[in-house]
Amino acid sequence: MTLQLLTTAIALVLIVEGLGPLLFPQKWKKYLFELSGQNQNVLRRLGGSLVTAGIVLLIIF
Repeated sequence: MTLQLLTTAIALVLIVEGLGPLLFPQKWKKYLFELSGQNQNVLRRLGGSLVTAGIVLLIIF
């Protein structure tokens, strides 16, 4: 993996992550408030699911 590829991947993640607060700030704030009230196990499962989905996408593409 080259440094340029890693930098591009990080840049794309930042762009995608920034779209929510940029386009829908009120909904994003409400989403974060609701998410902060969740049980730690729920958050851990959500994080694990996202990591697993990312790994599967990397393997497929």
